[in-house]
Parts: sequence; structure tokens; C-alpha cells
Amino acid sequence: MMKTVIQPIILSGGSGTRLWPFSREAYPKQFMSFTGDKTLLQETVSRVEDMQTDPTRVELKNPVVVCNELHRFLVAEQLRQLGFDECAIILEPIGRNTAPALTLAALQATANGEDPVLVVMPSDHHIEDVAKFRKRLMSATLKAVEGGVVTFGIVPAKPETGYGYIRKGEDLGDESFLLDGFVEKPDAVTAIAYLSSGQYLWNSGLFVLRASVWLEQISLYRSDIAGACRNAFAQAKRDGNFIRVRKSDFAACPSDSIDYAVMEKLVDGPKSVTSIVYSLDVGWSDLGSWSALGEVSPRDANGNVSVGDVFAKDTLNSLLYSQHRFLAAVGVTDLIVIETTDAVLVVHKDRAQDVKAITDHLRLSSRKEHIFHAKVHRPWGDFESIDQGERYQVKRLTVKPGATLSRQLHHHRAEHWTVVRGTAKVVRGDEAFLLGENESTFIPLGVQHRLENPGVIPLEIIEVQSGSYLGEDDIIRFEDQYQRIES
Repeated sequence: MMKTVIQPIILSGGSGTRLWPFSREAYPKQFMSFTGDKTLLQETVSRVEDMQTDPTRVELKNPVVVCNELHRFLVAEQLRQLGFDECAIILEPIGRNTAPALTLAALQATANGEDPVLVVMPSDHHIEDVAKFRKRLMSATLKAVEGGVVTFGIVPAKPETGYGYIRKGEDLGDESFLLDGFVEKPDAVTAIAYLSSGQYLWNSGLFVLRASVWLEQISLYRSDIAGACRNAFAQAKRDGNFIRVRKSDFAACPSDSIDYAVMEKLVDGPKSVTSIVYSLDVGWSDLGSWSALGEVSPRDANGNVSVGDVFAKDTLNSLLYSQHRFLAAVGVTDLIVIETTDAVLVVHKDRAQDVKAITDHLRLSSRKEHIFHAKVHRPWGDFESIDQGERYQVKRLTVKPGATLSRQLHHHRAEHWTVVRGTAKVVRGDEAFLLGENESTFIPLGVQHRLENPGVIPLEIIEVQSGSYLGEDDIIRFEDQYQRIES
């Protein structure tokens, strides 16, 4: 029997705007932990780890991840923590939705002449019954080996208006059906009708199909997407695990989803490819809103979800998250209160889907709270703004053991560094020296400098910036081990 090659494809391009202020563009929800020790991305990767039950029949490849170029170091680090040091990470210079992302991944999967079965998964979903999910996944893989296109529909638990739906066709047994159609997010009355009919499932965004089948169908139905992706991938540059497609070609690619570009056309067009939907009842959630997160989190006797330093009195069915300060709620019902270092969200549960309006407002106001947290992650560690005012800013820098910042200079600011933990190696102009705890140095404006942690524990530094402009774009890089010279 020929061995089945399975290639997990993780689509990680989302920004999770409805989970603001926790989820932000520079650090969206897939890189965060909500229901356990692992992040949502790590949970997604781990779900397919044990599919290789019989290595004589199944070969499981390392995941291919498609992500925003801004998130490349987050993806690489979180994969490394799981032991995946050799994974292809395809970088999208511009977001173009899921159909182009899957096309790039399929081109990568077939680059060595193989035609694996692609298990396509969004990176930001939660599944409770992982064992049952894996069993369904293996059944779907057998259908895909035969040339079918398989998706998963979630058994609806309520008349949800925030999801698209899939209509079931002929019953094929084993909780699988011919796929009869996709429908848009319904209004409340229509959602109730869908639920009572028993013929509709929530659209999960999970797909299983051969790489060649996807490339054939995207070329047939959206040759413009296929052509742009082929051109962008053909001119890709490889930097370790990172695959950087050519920006000009990918920018010319139309934006479209897997559903719109191909799946709906397979249902409505000639039946040359069998489209199947598996019914899935595994405790699935896309964690697309704060109310959805509340549904998968432990509640107290009053129906409240409380995380952090929280006090609740005479409070019912509320979601209370505190990251930074003491949070108290008295006499409220069905409320969502989320506290972070630099923002507080208060919203009624019935309006949880409208949080995106806040990020739209921040964007139009040219603010930064929808992009960055107070703590900003970098490949070498992170920095957090502690205080700022006119012509000064105070930050806490944490540098990983062995990590090095770029050799750089600033045109508009000087910097004072004080080591509070660990040992720093400093390059300042032609000088190189070590700083220990409670020692400090001064970096004048316009002088090239570099910071390194030569130790085995994290290096913590308090940085005081002073000058006429303190923006992060006032950096001229000369050397950088993370290949950020162009930025």
C-alpha cells in the first residue's frame, strides 16, 4: 500500500480585532494563550502531531505556516518551543485572505515533486475533544487521497449569527455528507430556522485535500490568483526557514477566501470533484469574540469568568479579565470588562461582536493601541513603555540570553541605559565594554551602538530616551542578525 503523505498547513494571517485590547495587529490572538499553557497557534500544530499512528502507512510532514511578515519571529519562536526547528514559514508581505495563502502553501508542498494531502487549519481556533477531531481528520484524509475535497462543519450549539453556515446534502455515512452549499452569516430568525432544520452546520474554515487538487481548482476558477501566486512564489527568497515571496507580484494578487474562490464554485459547478462535509461535534470555537472566549472558560457559581486580580459582588454572567490592576465589579450583569496596561474595554455581552468598531476608530485616529501592546515583542526579547512625556520616554528592555540587538544609531534621541538584572555587552562607537547590575552608560545622539546579552539569564535594562522625536522609526540599522536592515 502506498504511503499517505500528510502536510499540515497553518493559516496565521488574522489580526483578531474583536478580541481587542488583548489581541492587536503586532501580537494577535493566535500567539496568545487563553485556555491552557499553549498558545492557539501551538494548540493548532499539536492537534496533528499524533496522526502518524502507523509510520508504514502515513508520513506526517512538519507544518507549513503562512503568516504576516510582521509575525515571522513570533511564529518561529513558538514553533521552536514545540520542537519544530525546521518548518517552512511563508511570509505574506500584504494580507490577501485565505485563497492566496493556501495557494502559496500548496506550491511549497509540491516544490519537491510530492503531492501530499493538505490539512488546512486556521491558527486561532479552540477544540476541546482533540482525540475525536484527529479521528475525523484521518477519515477525511482517506477521502482526500481519492481526490475529494473535504471540509468540516461544526454541529451548531445555538442560533449563531456570527458564523457562516454549510448546508448538508446526501448522507454518505460516518457523519459525512455531500456538500450542498455555503450560506452567509444569517440574521437571528434565519439562524433559528437553520438550527431547527438540522440541515446546517457552522462553517469551520478547516479543509482537507490534495495539493494538486487545490492548484487545479484555483487555476480553473481564479486563474488571476493562481498566476499572481505562482509568479510571487517563483521569485521567492529563502532566509533560513522564512520564504519571502516577491512583494510586487503578491500585491497584484486579488484578495479572496477559500470559500468564495473555489469551494462555492465546486458546489454549484460541474461535479468533477466530490465535495464532502464532515459533521464535527468536538467543542469547537473560533474564539472570535470575548463572548465566545467566555463560553469555553471555567465559570463560577454566578456564571462569571474571572481572570487576574478581580473582585466581583452581586455580579452575574460577566467576563472579567485583569492583566495589570485590581478590577472590581459590583451589581452588574452580562458585562465584559477587560483591563490591560494601556487600555480598558467595557462592553455588554450582546454587543461583543462590535468591538471591531474600536479598532477602526483607533486606526482612523492615527493612534497605535490597535497595533501594539504596551509590551512590544522583538526577536531579541521585548520592551515595555513605563512612562513618557514631552521629549522623554522610559522603557524596560528584556533581552534573551545570547541575543543581540542591531548595530544602530538614532538621529533624534539620546539614550541612558541602566542594568537592573544580568550582564550587558555594550558597543558604543569604537568602544566595547561590559555593564553589570546597577551600572549605567550614556549613548549620545548620532552614535552607533549595539546591545548584547552574553549571559545565561535574561538581561533587564531601564532605558531613558530624550530628544526631539522618540518614534520607533528613528532607527538606522547597520548590522542585524535578524535581517531587518531594510526596515
